[in-house]
Amino acid sequence: MIPRELFGEEHEIFRHTVRRFVEQEVSPHHAAWEDSGVVPRSAWLKAGEAGLLCCAIPAEYGGMGGDFLHSTVVIEELARAGATGPAFSLHSDIVAPYIFHYGTEAQKRKWLPPMATGEALAAIAMTEPSGGSDLQGIRTVARRDGDDFVISGQKVFITNAQGADVIVVACKTDLAARAKGISLFLVEKDRPGLGLGRLLKKVGCKAMDTSELFFDQVRVPMANLLGEENRGFYQLMSELAQERLIQAVRATATAEAALQWTIDYVSQREAFGRTIGDFQNTQFTLAEVHAEIALCRAYVDRCVALHLNQGLDAVDAAVAKMTCTEMQGRILDRCLQLFGGWGYMWELPIARAFADARMARIAGGSIEVMKHIIGRNIMGKA
Repeated sequence: MIPRELFGEEHEIFRHTVRRFVEQEVSPHHAAWEDSGVVPRSAWLKAGEAGLLCCAIPAEYGGMGGDFLHSTVVIEELARAGATGPAFSLHSDIVAPYIFHYGTEAQKRKWLPPMATGEALAAIAMTEPSGGSDLQGIRTVARRDGDDFVISGQKVFITNAQGADVIVVACKTDLAARAKGISLFLVEKDRPGLGLGRLLKKVGCKAMDTSELFFDQVRVPMANLLGEENRGFYQLMSELAQERLIQAVRATATAEAALQWTIDYVSQREAFGRTIGDFQNTQFTLAEVHAEIALCRAYVDRCVALHLNQGLDAVDAAVAKMTCTEMQGRILDRCLQLFGGWGYMWELPIARAFADARMARIAGGSIEVMKHIIGRNIMGKA
């Protein structure tokens, strides 16, 4: 594999810290979290204490004052361990940037420091029962009433909803408009009228809690508006590049982990008097898997480098997300096959990774939406 040149010494030191944390505080408990469907607050507090949350948020707001490479390390080390339960990245690298980039000084001071310590958990609510990828068509409404907004509607597939203390909610504030009629709000969990639905049972990512949210005349003050009124769609579009890059980073790291799990397995599993790894078919399969991962790794690292300098555009992010998540699906299927029947057993990480990976082609915009974005760009219609 071509050596990676992204990370400096401080990032590698941080990687050692993260890897040790995952080995001690995540992996031993992950199976229990899958059974319960929720990662307990205690794990978040420990992650905050270890400096794994809000890595790229400045120290003045409680973060570690690092960069996206520190976030990348956390994402990769969780993927390396097959730990899809802790939604640290959604909390730190998706929700926190909305508050940091668009929040008032008061909003930043109120939420970012406790988010960095794990004392406050965050979620984002965009997807609705009527659809997810078409953000312009959302139906949750926030109507002005004096100095307040009153929110009514429903959201679904909301990660971190069970424990979230604050939720960034996308609402329609101008019913006559589409993209130009969306606003974002910070909604606290204890607001009257906010209802938490059941814990949804998913195909994979079972430890990552996912729920519905119901808004029945939820009243929030003007101070809870995040950014400018009716500018929410543009705020969402500005942050989606990073969200899609996160999916690509995680998918590539997961594929790398799966390849190593498979190499370890076929090197010791015997059939017909020799190890499975001695068969040419196995070696050819692993060679193809290695090559495919290597190409994605090079592209993802280039995208990360661009993103560090604010140079990653929506199209490149869509290419990364589409290519890497589809690659991940193929690689996990091929690797699982080499495990035989054991690969279908939930106790093995390859089985859990196989199930968990399916979400990546949907989350952050479906593959079909990525193709639409890329296609319009290459046809000059973007």
